[in-house]
Amino acid sequence: MIVVVRVDPEWWSSGVWNGRPIGEFLRRRDITVVFRFLHARGVSYGGIAGLVGLSPNRAAEIAKGVRQVTAYEVLERIALGLGIPRSAMGLGRVEDAAVVPDAGRVGTEGDASVEAGAEAGGLVRLRLGLDEALASASVAPRQLELIEESAGEHMRVYPSASPQAMLSLLAADCREVQALSLRRQPAAVQARLSGVAALLATMCADALMRLGEVAEARRWYGTAIHAADDSGQARLRVLVRAQTAMLPYYFGDPGQTVALADTALAVTSAASSPGALAAAGRARALARIGATERARSAIDQARRLFDQAGDEDTDVAFRFPAKRLLFYLSGAYTWLGDTASAYRIQDEALRLYGAAPAVPIDVALIALDQSLCLARDRRAAEAAVTAREAVAALPEAQQTEIILTRATDVAGAIPAGNPLGEVAALTDYVRTCRERVRRLGGTAALGP
Repeated sequence: MIVVVRVDPEWWSSGVWNGRPIGEFLRRRDITVVFRFLHARGVSYGGIAGLVGLSPNRAAEIAKGVRQVTAYEVLERIALGLGIPRSAMGLGRVEDAAVVPDAGRVGTEGDASVEAGAEAGGLVRLRLGLDEALASASVAPRQLELIEESAGEHMRVYPSASPQAMLSLLAADCREVQALSLRRQPAAVQARLSGVAALLATMCADALMRLGEVAEARRWYGTAIHAADDSGQARLRVLVRAQTAMLPYYFGDPGQTVALADTALAVTSAASSPGALAAAGRARALARIGATERARSAIDQARRLFDQAGDEDTDVAFRFPAKRLLFYLSGAYTWLGDTASAYRIQDEALRLYGAAPAVPIDVALIALDQSLCLARDRRAAEAAVTAREAVAALPEAQQTEIILTRATDVAGAIPAGNPLGEVAALTDYVRTCRERVRRLGGTAALGP
């Protein structure tokens, strides 16, 4: 038995969805709503699929918002199959695509008329193509909102998740943004896509940095800077550069951190929490290279910028609340050798992070700062034990190279001639963690 699927053409002019005219959704090319609208009127997903030339599974996925329709040719097929007026979806008129010459003319005059008609027809098609390129995006407003919401969710989850797991999640969204950005978008849409791309690329870079994949992290930070600049958002441009400055601090030359932080601070004169982050990172790096007076001046600048524009308490990635300011100042005072100030800052930071921190890596790095202070104060055994406990307290998936390198720094900072049992235990534990990380691997998610 053949089931005839009927779509009433009046639905597209008079239909309503959630109290709003269906025409609003057609203009936005929100195919998810279009399919839901039809399904609510008794048209099965299989019936919809048959009309528009899709598989039933894909039609259902579109209706559920799992898939989005962006390809112009698919939009045309949907309009044709469902009897939607092309103009309702901002698609070019079929009748404009051809100009019929006057068949009554013959001879040379007729030939000229045919040529003129063909030329006019070509111009019409060219105008239609240009109108469509300028006036229509391949990204529906709701689709763009979903991409931004997904990036926001990643930023909420990122601080407590393992970098390997995050790379798998981030890769999917990176591919979607890449596919959409390959097609010409209106400037406002492209700016938003670039903003999302900057955040996704920065999270990828940071995850790779944690894993010790320095070269690849550097490339992703470069991509993030490019995307942030393309977005036109000054705050985002500062943020991405401030985050990029962290890579050479942990894996390279802290002098480069100073230069990159200076670049971030030069983007805008307006006070912002990313600016406070850049200043704090700069202070920590200056202290590490022994520029004592400049480091103390940078600490004052970071505190001043934080007082003007610091974030409220939050655990979202790339925000800069008081506890993160203290985390950075912990490193600054540790490298300055001002252990009294460092211990005080560390205790206050740990109090703010709480007994069950949502950002365990920050707490581990603060504890490793404490270990360095203990080593400076010649409390060798305590330093080694504190460092080992800091690493062991992390979930195994977060015992990554950024942590293990800092633990190795602690072992190296303990003066020779001290009891070696605890130091050897720390060194052996770090070696065991590294071997496990190598077995696990973890960056394949970014492959093709």
